[in-house]
Amino acid sequence: MDAPAQQRLKRILSDTSSIALVGASNRPERASYQVMDYLQQQGYRVFPVNPQLAGAVILGETCVAGLEDLDQPVQLVNVFRRGEFAADIALEAIEHEALCLWLQEGVTSKAAAEAATEAELEYVEDLCIKVAHRELLG
Repeated sequence: MDAPAQQRLKRILSDTSSIALVGASNRPERASYQVMDYLQQQGYRVFPVNPQLAGAVILGETCVAGLEDLDQPVQLVNVFRRGEFAADIALEAIEHEALCLWLQEGVTSKAAAEAATEAELEYVEDLCIKVAHRELLG
């Protein structure tokens, strides 16, 4: 990763305090659970989003079904869903006035990238937010 890309990611991570984690899990062996735990330890407020777990408490936060169910704004939407779901999540993130859409490692979506870019959201794809944070700010 070149220096401008590193600086951009550092800025995003430094300017963010609240994160919606879409595809959250209540199972400690899952990457989404581990990433949520790590982000909380770094001082971020992380809101779990998963329709199957709505109402469950994950790492002290009540899970909601979708971004529309959050009662406060979040700055970054971190996506642990397959690429084919990312475009719809991008539209929800735009509607929720998030500032950044971040697709986890292995997740890419041309449609999500286009929607985010058109709405002037910061967009990151195919990169683990935990790894990026640890490398750049850890």
